[in-house]
Amino acid sequence: MLSDGKIIAVKKSKLVDANQVEQFINEVVILSQIDHRNVVKVLGCCLETEVPLLVYEYVPNGTLYSLIHSNEGDEFPLSWEIRLRIAKEVARALSYLHSTTSIPVYHRDIKSSNILLDEKYRSKVSDFGISRNISVDQTHLTTLVKGTLGYLDPEYFQSSQFTDKSDVYSFGILVVELLTGRQPTSLYWVEEEECHVSLASKFLKSVEDNSLQTILDVRVQESVEAKELEVVAKVVRNCLNLDGRKRPTMTQVVMELEVLDVKNNLANEAINHTSPHAQSIGTTKTPIDTTSSTLDKFPLLSDTFDAR
Repeated sequence: MLSDGKIIAVKKSKLVDANQVEQFINEVVILSQIDHRNVVKVLGCCLETEVPLLVYEYVPNGTLYSLIHSNEGDEFPLSWEIRLRIAKEVARALSYLHSTTSIPVYHRDIKSSNILLDEKYRSKVSDFGISRNISVDQTHLTTLVKGTLGYLDPEYFQSSQFTDKSDVYSFGILVVELLTGRQPTSLYWVEEEECHVSLASKFLKSVEDNSLQTILDVRVQESVEAKELEVVAKVVRNCLNLDGRKRPTMTQVVMELEVLDVKNNLANEAINHTSPHAQSIGTTKTPIDTTSSTLDKFPLLSDTFDAR
């Protein structure tokens, strides 16, 4: 706590390590260029001490990982509406990093433990230690493979070339985690193929087999609107395309998710202009139907763009 009563968070390196110091400096340089409500703010740093220190705004409600996977979720149930809002907030932050900042930034480690939640459970993307600025005319970074298994873009893992679409893949995994409540490193036995598959493969197969509801978190099943789920499932399916060129940009993802807000607003306006009897009908939930044909009824903006 500062002398004015303001609560802060201090990040302290566990090791006196040249690589760790480099990551701290990198984080300060990148975050000093960023001003977005869904990105954690750095307030200062001290690199002259034996162990580097970074000072951040205090974000009181921990990580999204803890909220999804620990008992904290019992105290603050993660309804479908909250999960969808979190997904939109992270998408907006990544769109800002990729295309709005003066020098584009690739995060390179999007995962639920790097998403902090403030007092109103709004998202704050954090941990820019391995993030990189990239010049506008660059299409990719060629680096040693870094990131977190389960969220790592398979294309990047094979080629060592990181693009904005690698962040898109990690975002897709994050949304699958929000939908299912399961960890991305989990493996699932597929009887007919007699092998274990990743959460990403399980999700994609469940969409293909019209059985998405079988892997949804119970709390999502209880509160999700079928049409919203269909749109989100297709967005995620596109984000997880193994060909990075065919994935949407984060700006396209934001546009696709915000279409849901427009549709909901129009639906609410229509309900408000109907009779009380019609209102009760209009607010009835549509049963979940996540068949492939149903998903294809909802063409997305990214479907109209050429692969980059």
